[in-house]
Amino acid sequence: MSVRYLLDTNVLSEPLRPQPDEHVLHMLEQHEGALATATLVWHELWFGCLRLPPSKRRHVIERYLMEVVGPYIPLLPYDERAARWHAEERARLSQMGRTPPFVDGQIAAIAAVNGLILVTRNVNDYSDFHELHVETWHVT
Repeated sequence: MSVRYLLDTNVLSEPLRPQPDEHVLHMLEQHEGALATATLVWHELWFGCLRLPPSKRRHVIERYLMEVVGPYIPLLPYDERAARWHAEERARLSQMGRTPPFVDGQIAAIAAVNGLILVTRNVNDYSDFHELHVETWHVT
């Protein structure tokens, strides 16, 4: 199976929530092998984990990142194509007075230039980008 979806931070972290959205868990399982994420999301996940004091929760997150995400979810880089797409979209949106958060733009760019569907809880954060397919798997 080829990669079809780029997962945002809030989707990859869903299994760690106290009461995860069952539909998201189902979709992660159903599309296993068709999932990827951005190196920026990988950074956000690790940054969030490393800000926690040593604890059982931090240990669970570290194990999830090292044993579930790292080995099985490919990481896609912010490369030259993504940088160009991002710059064009930032310029376009800035002229409209709708400058997006920088990291959201980078994540959108990685999805767009790789022809992937960006899966996020925050669909509105990505709604202004052109040629970007976005969907949510969150029901609750």
